[in-house]
Amino acid sequence: MTYKILAIGAALLVLAACDGLPVAKADKTPVVSSAGDAAAGKAIFDSYCVTCHGKGGQGDGPLSQDLPTAPADLTMLSEVNDGAFPSERVMAQIYGYPGRYHRGLMPEFGPMLDGPMVEWTSPEGEKLMTPKALLDLVSYLQSLQQ
Repeated sequence: MTYKILAIGAALLVLAACDGLPVAKADKTPVVSSAGDAAAGKAIFDSYCVTCHGKGGQGDGPLSQDLPTAPADLTMLSEVNDGAFPSERVMAQIYGYPGRYHRGLMPEFGPMLDGPMVEWTSPEGEKLMTPKALLDLVSYLQSLQQ
């Protein structure tokens, strides 16, 4: 039990230390894009998601047992969505699309999402300015589907 408390405390200290780091200004020049780069998305996943979701994205990360809500098995998103990968729902859960959705329990991804914005077209045809890094991450998550 003491080890778990120390691990959580250490993780919180690392996250708190990152809060004061300088962040590059976002390039707000719109770029039209519909797809992300899965290789770049894997690097983001390894930096931001593995601790809770695990290396394979199955919700078995080192801190998963200590969270009030179990992390999702990210390899099964298509299966539980009738075989279609729910890109918009995944992006809404991570990013929240300010003004469109309520943020859930996901940690803050501010530095990762403060990069270049690209135009993404939703399945309904709505054009949304979306962080390029988010499209990269979602592309990687789509590659994990079983």
